[in-house]
Amino acid sequence: MKTHTLVVLMQDRPGVLNRAVSMFRRRGYNIASLAVGHTETPSISRMTVVVESDHVEQVVKQLYRLIEVLKVSDVTADPVVEREMALIKLHVPGQQRAEIVALTEVFGAKIVDVANNTMVIEMTGGPSKVENFIDVVRPFGIKEMMRTGRITMVRGPRGHSGADLVDAQWQGEGMGAVGSVAQ
Repeated sequence: MKTHTLVVLMQDRPGVLNRAVSMFRRRGYNIASLAVGHTETPSISRMTVVVESDHVEQVVKQLYRLIEVLKVSDVTADPVVEREMALIKLHVPGQQRAEIVALTEVFGAKIVDVANNTMVIEMTGGPSKVENFIDVVRPFGIKEMMRTGRITMVRGPRGHSGADLVDAQWQGEGMGAVGSVAQ
């Protein structure tokens, strides 16, 4: 099954995320990553979802059935900037601290907490870089780990701006003007 990265702009209203996730669950689509946050436009949220599906067109059609969904873009083949963050708590006895510090410098990670036998490291980067860092530090003993979902933005002038959607509404174009898949 192929993974697709979708960027979804939606109205920022209670229950919208629940309805979107329920739609994936009801149809048996596996969500590999999900991140949602506010956009530059106060009333619009942006969801980046990585979904495993051979029929992504069906996923897009189902998302558009949700009233609050304004725009859905499959950015899988687009040139994008992707980021993910992980917080990793490692079991680190005193003699291994220097090695962990060196690894964090090589990967551009940050040590955000140090205790007697543990360190919490923040790793931010592309999904493969985060995964590589986790693989490298795993032998030290990961006590806890939390990863954010992937966030994605298309490079260059083509964007997925909530402000553009609001401008279209004010110019009388209405929601139907934004209800199509971005090419």
